[in-house]
Amino acid sequence: MSAEQRLRERGIILPTAPTPKGNYVPGVIHNGLLYLSGQGPVLPEGGYATGIVGRDVSLDQAYSHARLTGLALLATARDMLGSLDRIERVLNVFGMVNAAPDFIDQPKVINGFSDLMVEVFGEAGRHARAAVGMGSLPMRISVEITVIMAVRA
Repeated sequence: MSAEQRLRERGIILPTAPTPKGNYVPGVIHNGLLYLSGQGPVLPEGGYATGIVGRDVSLDQAYSHARLTGLALLATARDMLGSLDRIERVLNVFGMVNAAPDFIDQPKVINGFSDLMVEVFGEAGRHARAAVGMGSLPMRISVEITVIMAVRA
């Protein structure tokens, strides 16, 4: 089953792809790879999910924020490629969590993104990954994720 079919079957609706907040592009395609710039959790009503995980934001909320970030990244990929069916594999993910100093469950937060990739791409959504805590993130967003994907011509 294709990624686009999986989205439809599961009733997953992608948001409007966010636009860069500076002098950079949302992504770059080079030598069969799609490098997507870091994005945060876009809320359905607009704006971003913010807060410090482990203080203002619970683990469950942060997991949801990582999933929202994944939806925004998929929206950007679709805008750039025309269809998510051009994605051959999710290769590498760098997940950043705006975390309280004593918060240690960054991997559980970024699972919200990783689980979405497997839901949409099946086995091709499994990827190498880093999940790290940060002292702060832009606009106080709770999660920021970058991703590298292999794309078909």
